[in-house]
Amino acid sequence: MTTDAPAAPGPPSHVPGGQPGRWRTSPIRRVLLWGSIVLLVVFWIWALFFAPKEAINKINDRDWAARAEAICDQTEFELRAFDAAASGDLQVRADLVDGSTDLLADMLDQLVAVTPSDEKGQAIVPDWESDYRILLEDRYRYADQLRAGENVPFTETAVNGVPITERIEKFTLDNEMPSCAPPRGSVV
Repeated sequence: MTTDAPAAPGPPSHVPGGQPGRWRTSPIRRVLLWGSIVLLVVFWIWALFFAPKEAINKINDRDWAARAEAICDQTEFELRAFDAAASGDLQVRADLVDGSTDLLADMLDQLVAVTPSDEKGQAIVPDWESDYRILLEDRYRYADQLRAGENVPFTETAVNGVPITERIEKFTLDNEMPSCAPPRGSVV
């Protein structure tokens, strides 16, 4: 007794050129594959070892940045007193937000009273100040909402889809002034 084995399936009809295996051994495919691999390797070598590492927001006047950090560090210390007085009462919260925002406004006035000595600093510090002023307006608006009896979460302005605090914080971190970043965790 003999059994017939099923016939082997024929070549798939969807293979380019109609012949199986022809595309797999094509020189064009090999060139595309190896070219892609080489481009990826070259890109990562450049990105890891040769790309500029300097932060885009970093100013060259390191004395200005050090002075700013000293001012902000003192303000950060004073802001802790506002956090310690936090309350669930909306009127008290509104007063705390106003007081802490006044403190931040004073800090910003002190920072911009002296202009950085380098061109880049003179160009970008006013933009940073403008962003900070927008945040201060957001905080005052929030205090008004609290005073009106609205227990709503704090919302901040976004510029080009980026939250204003993120823009401000990026500048402060690039310039090694972490105390100048907006307060986190509490609006107060």
